[in-house]
Amino acid sequence: MLISLPPFAIRWLIASAAGLCLVQAHAQERIYRCGNEYTNNAQVAKNRGCKLMEGGNITIVQGITPQASRPAAAPSAARGGGERINSPEQRARDSDARAILAAELRKAEERLAQAQKEYANGEPEKQGIESRNYQRYLDRVAELKAAVARAEADVAGIRRELGRLDGSSGTPGTAAK
Repeated sequence: MLISLPPFAIRWLIASAAGLCLVQAHAQERIYRCGNEYTNNAQVAKNRGCKLMEGGNITIVQGITPQASRPAAAPSAARGGGERINSPEQRARDSDARAILAAELRKAEERLAQAQKEYANGEPEKQGIESRNYQRYLDRVAELKAAVARAEADVAGIRRELGRLDGSSGTPGTAAK
């Protein structure tokens, strides 16, 4: 039994089928893996010695091309990172940053002292159930040791930042290392 369809419906079905075939063909392009990069360009894959990916689904996100206005921003970024502007405004920013870092250093040192007090050189007092469950005690000791290490790293990082700020406030291009 054949169903008679109007001509526009037949054209629509043919166009839909053709479109579906094109989408399928586009979705089934060969994909090559080059280390951590993927490409569908056979010439690039051949030049770089990439491997053909078979099976599995790969999601492809098309990249965007940079706009032409991008190079205009380059001259401002070309300034060296060591250059400093010795204006009153910059000195005020530096003193504000120094004060903030000093306050953070005090807080970090307090946290370090508290963590070291709780850690008690690896032998903190047992709490509640820890007298019966030694593994729980060991887990807490490990957590306390990690907290001390984090607090020490925080203090060291803030001191480095203060050193950079103090070392670079003198002449341009010099920094504490």
